[in-house]
Amino acid sequence: MYSRILKLPLEKHSSLFLFGPRGTGKTSFIHSHLPGSLYLDLLESDLYASLKAQPSRLEKLIPPGFADWVVIDEVQKIPELLNEVHRLIESRGLRFVLTGSSARTLKRSGINLLAGRALRYTMHPLTVQELKDDFNVEHALNFGLLPMTFLDIDPAKYLSSYIQTYLREEVLQEALVRNLGTFTRFLEVASFSQGQVLNFSDIAREMGVNRQLVSNYFDILEDLLLSVRIFPFTKRAKREVIAHPKFYFFDCGVYRSVRPKGLLDTPQEISGAGLETLFFQSVRAINDYFELGYQIYFWRTKTGREVDFVLYGEKGLHAFEIKHSNQVNSKFLKGLKQFMEDYPESTATLLYLGKEREYHGKIKVIPMADFLSELPEFLGATQQRASDC
Repeated sequence: MYSRILKLPLEKHSSLFLFGPRGTGKTSFIHSHLPGSLYLDLLESDLYASLKAQPSRLEKLIPPGFADWVVIDEVQKIPELLNEVHRLIESRGLRFVLTGSSARTLKRSGINLLAGRALRYTMHPLTVQELKDDFNVEHALNFGLLPMTFLDIDPAKYLSSYIQTYLREEVLQEALVRNLGTFTRFLEVASFSQGQVLNFSDIAREMGVNRQLVSNYFDILEDLLLSVRIFPFTKRAKREVIAHPKFYFFDCGVYRSVRPKGLLDTPQEISGAGLETLFFQSVRAINDYFELGYQIYFWRTKTGREVDFVLYGEKGLHAFEIKHSNQVNSKFLKGLKQFMEDYPESTATLLYLGKEREYHGKIKVIPMADFLSELPEFLGATQQRASDC
């Protein structure tokens, strides 16, 4: 059991959404914090069939005078339930926690997400701050930071079944794709784009399918919260920058599990993208949990100068280069130097696998493990929060 930084303001709101990919710990978190709640799991086939056929049956499942929280798990499976939830909030003053592994599915169904009556929160994989002494970079790069990779005796086997579970329970059951084999192949091809600028046409040619199908598949990954696209930083751009986004699976262990490995794949090639993913998922979690308000970008000029990540918000402008190396090479600093020329108000940091902190002019060089442990303070978080999960 780990203490989670996420804190739901249950005393302030009548209803909440808690979204996050499967396996991040939403259900355990809810059971721990709402022991007296009425828990309705839409992954339970009989309950799903009953409410899918007649959403109004929801009210009959809630005892008269019930004053605790009603939890509906995986609510995106029956978007029509939100109309009933809305009605029961108004008519009976009931309080709901609605969890799900897709927010966009609800929005695409024409549901208004309770017209602002419920705030949205996100559960991410574990962070260094939550793992404390259990964290190490090697485990993170090999198996990621999903809770079960620390609790299961065989984390590799758990991860190998993780994507299959999604395919069976989400993609296949919801008829999101017509050809499951083609989508499975797409997942492998997409893994080669981890941390890379997306080119749908190239991926389509490699798969032998049309470009629109590839675009739809990437949308499905985002619908299931399995991936994220980040876009180029273009504010007050002084140079011509590229326009296409970069792609990341949400967890470095999931990426490693999907990524095919062969004799021609070097460990550094695979782990390099994994190290970027570890940074990215950690920043996303801390940014959300502490409500820091950063937008996450990358920066790449048409001439090839690049910064892996740019964080922009009211609390600052920060540029990061991530290197899977134990040594600092002067070539690693070129993108950061050019970015600072264009944005002198920014901070610039190189993160690597070495053990020493260094200073190259205004550029800080920090070991990745050290930086992740200090991430909340670096980004300007001032309030420590932890909730048991």
